[in-house]
Amino acid sequence: MNESEHARPRAARLISTVALAIVATLGLLYIVSQFLRNSVGVIAPNLAAEIGLSPMEIGVLSSIYFLVFAAVQLPLGVALDRYGPKLCMLASVAFTVAGCVVFAWAQTAGGLIAGRALLGFGTASFLMAPVALYARWFPPERFSTLAGIHLGIGSLGALFATAPLAFATASIGWRATFLAVGVIAVGIGVLIALIVSDDPPGVKTTPRRETLRESVAGIWQVIRTPSMGRIFFVQLTAYPSFVLVVGLWGGPYLTHIYGYDLTGRGEILFIAALAQILGSFFWGPADRFFGSYKVPILIGTGSSFVGLALLAVLGTPPVALLVALFALIGFSTGMTSLVMSHGRSLVPPHLLGRCITLLNIGTMGGGFMVQFVSGALIDLFPTEGGAYPLEAYRLVFGLHAGLVLIGGLAYFRSRERA
Repeated sequence: MNESEHARPRAARLISTVALAIVATLGLLYIVSQFLRNSVGVIAPNLAAEIGLSPMEIGVLSSIYFLVFAAVQLPLGVALDRYGPKLCMLASVAFTVAGCVVFAWAQTAGGLIAGRALLGFGTASFLMAPVALYARWFPPERFSTLAGIHLGIGSLGALFATAPLAFATASIGWRATFLAVGVIAVGIGVLIALIVSDDPPGVKTTPRRETLRESVAGIWQVIRTPSMGRIFFVQLTAYPSFVLVVGLWGGPYLTHIYGYDLTGRGEILFIAALAQILGSFFWGPADRFFGSYKVPILIGTGSSFVGLALLAVLGTPPVALLVALFALIGFSTGMTSLVMSHGRSLVPPHLLGRCITLLNIGTMGGGFMVQFVSGALIDLFPTEGGAYPLEAYRLVFGLHAGLVLIGGLAYFRSRERA
């Protein structure tokens, strides 16, 4: 163990003003990421009316973000281990601002998709880089708690992508709203440049000088880690429940099946997003409460399955139950930090970046998969006055419930570090 590894635990225990400022700044960064990730759900009917998008195009528009985001993860993992989190975040902010501008100015489906692709590329490091930095600043036993706090703070972005986005769209339009988010991203980038450092005071991590071959070998080592595939699969299936419902089809479902307007659907999705925030804070330290990663992850997976299955079976549940099911799905998917922590516990420190970015491929790759496929499936059904039929929504909710169940069963046999 080198000198920086001896010094880090002592430095990390110092809850300084600088440390708190860094956590707050990185939380703001993830708020932007979550807002952009989930913003299509509320404004999808507006985009369809203004640009003339089909269900398939809406699915592609939302899912392209997740495809690009997932594709960047493994190169990002190598960059985090080699160049450090700060530089990766600063480069990412620039692409995020560009994506906001392109999306806001787009006049065609192609322009919107190009903007979303840039946003996926730009925000790809807004979770992975901060948690890699937390691993440098704080002791390992605090990692899942800090990751949970980061997810909880960042999930305010998903909250802002519901009722507040609906209000902003009604007030100034969705184009001006996205330009404003770009300006906010610039301000956060300035804060990162001024106050964020890769290591806590008094500690300096010696960069690992790896060849390209060694970097790729490190990725393969993570992939071959026992139980990593099972952990990856539960990540692939569980979190996308939230982006399927809140991030894309929840808004159209509430409008087409229940008749809610922009404000009404924003308010119900707001409750689901708020539940995810509460879930992130609840699940973050749950591994220490249960003495296990597996138990709380399986509980969360089972809850997500129940919420989706009931939506599929009931079709049009009473409004109170509908809101409860949306909230249950949001709360359950707040366990992402636990899944990352389980994976992180199985690999050596120098593979941290590659491990968490590999798992994030599951998060975002799953998001792309369920949104793209669901868009294609809904497009198979005839519309009725521009509305998609109930059977289409029941199908996509039911299929994803089955996927979540399969993921939970696969994860059941994973192992935990002694």
